[in-house]
Amino acid sequence: MKLAIKHYGIILTNLITAYLHLSLYPDFGFTLNGVGYMGLLGAYFLPIPFLQDRDIHLILWWGLVIYTLVTILLWVLIGDMHFVVGTSSATGYYAKTAEVFLLAFLWADKPK
Repeated sequence: MKLAIKHYGIILTNLITAYLHLSLYPDFGFTLNGVGYMGLLGAYFLPIPFLQDRDIHLILWWGLVIYTLVTILLWVLIGDMHFVVGTSSATGYYAKTAEVFLLAFLWADKPK
């Protein structure tokens, strides 16, 4: 698979999002969310023939989109919305920014 700019965007924003969630380590839910992003990123790009099959790749694309949307929705519903620089509440805003960019790059890579 030859990587285009949109693929590098997916990789970078996904890694940023995963890092931000993993940086909140003591909280098990955030840690699992970060691990989930890493797993989906690997499944999306690893050169494993089964995962790169057209139908499976479409399922992975939808999985990553839905996973990101659910993460954003849950933050809106139960997240800490009080932005204070240097706290976990600020990390939520940074992660959501990266996730919105991730969705944009994923949309650009939408399978036909």
